[in-house]
Amino acid sequence: MTMIEAVTAGVLSRLRAGLAVGGAPDEAELMAMVGAAAVDAGRVLGAADVLTVTARVRAELWGLGPLQPLVEQPGATDVLVNGPGEVWLDRGAGLTRVPCRLGGEEEVRALAVRLAAGSGRRLDEAAPWVDARLDHGIRLHAVIPPVSPAGTLISLRILRRNPFDLPELVAAGCLPPSWTEVLIALVRARAAFLISGGTGAGKTTLLATLLSLAAPAERLVLVEDVGELWPRHPHVVRLEARHANVEGRGSVTLEDRVRQALRMRPDRLVVGECRGAEVRDLLAALNTGHAGGCGTVHANTTADVPARLEALGALAGLSPSAVRAQAVAALDAIVHVERIGARRRVVEIAAVQRSSSGELVLQPALTAGSDPTDPGSVGPGWPGLSRRLGLPAGWPR
Repeated sequence: MTMIEAVTAGVLSRLRAGLAVGGAPDEAELMAMVGAAAVDAGRVLGAADVLTVTARVRAELWGLGPLQPLVEQPGATDVLVNGPGEVWLDRGAGLTRVPCRLGGEEEVRALAVRLAAGSGRRLDEAAPWVDARLDHGIRLHAVIPPVSPAGTLISLRILRRNPFDLPELVAAGCLPPSWTEVLIALVRARAAFLISGGTGAGKTTLLATLLSLAAPAERLVLVEDVGELWPRHPHVVRLEARHANVEGRGSVTLEDRVRQALRMRPDRLVVGECRGAEVRDLLAALNTGHAGGCGTVHANTTADVPARLEALGALAGLSPSAVRAQAVAALDAIVHVERIGARRRVVEIAAVQRSSSGELVLQPALTAGSDPTDPGSVGPGWPGLSRRLGLPAGWPR
C-alpha cells in the first residue's frame, strides 16, 4: 500500500467510525483530518499529497469514488461500468476501455447504492434499477443482479451545464455555417419543432443551444424525466419526474407534468424527450396557441419521425390518423441529427406539411453535404419553411 493509500484509508476509517460530527466536513476540517491520519501512520505528507488524499476521501464518501477522476477528464461524456472488472470511457471520440480499480462486485454495488441514495432514490432487490440526476450535471442509471447477471451495471452521462453556442457548433463541424441563420429564425419565429436522432446523437445539446436563443423575456417551462437541458436563459422553470415508491404509488409521469406545465403560463413548452403518452398533450398544446414549443424524439431518420409519433400516440389511445392530423397542424419543422463516427452533425432540416389528402408529410428543406462546411442542398420543403420563418426564398449562403 502506498503512502497516499494508507493515509486515505486512515481518514476513511475515522469518518466511517463517526468521528466527523454534523455531516460532511468542510475543506479545512477534512485537511486537518488528513494531517492527523498521516501523523498516526507515521507519514509526512507534502501540500500536494494532502490535496490528493482530500480529493480521494471526498470522492469515496460523497462523490463518485474511483470513477471521479474519469468524469473529470476533459471532454468526458459517458462512463460505463460493466460489472467489477470492466470500465469504459467516452471522451467524445467513442468508447475506450480504461483501467479503474473498483474492487469486487460488493464494492461496485455499494457505490451504486450510495449514489442512488444520494439522489433520494433506492436501489435494492425491490427496486433493482434506478435513473437519477446527481450533482454537477451527471445522470445516473444503475442496474443490479439478478436483472444484470454479470454484476452491477453503472452508466454515467456527463451533461454539459454551459451549452454550446451556434458558432461553437459550426467550429466543431456540427452544422454548415450557412444553416445558423435558419436555426436562429426557427427560434425567433416561434416555430414549433422537434429534434430527432438516435441515442447519443446530440439532440439535447442542440436543443439547449437553440433554447438559449429565446428572447430573455420568455418563460421556458422544461418537462423532463431527468434534468438534462441547461439553456443559457434567465427564466427557466423545471418539472421533473417522481418515480413510484416500493408500493407502486406516488409516481408523477411526463404526461402529468405536461398538463401541469400548461397551467404555468409557458411562453415555450419544452418536452426534453417525447417517449410516451405525453405526446398527446404536447401536440394538443401546440394546437391551442402555445407557439414555440419544442422537444426531442428518438428516430433513426427524419422519414421515421411520423411512424415514431404514431407509436407514441398509440400509447395515449390516439389512432394513427389522429396523430397525423394533430402533428401536421402543430409542428413546423423537424431538425435531424446523427452521430457519424466521433462527430455529431445536423444532417437535415425538414418542413412539416400536409398532403392533398391531409396526411403528414415531411419534406426535406435542407440536406447537409458530406463535408461540414458544405452548405448542402435545398429540398422541396424549403420554399414553405422559408416563408414560415420569414427568410428569403433563396438558398441561405
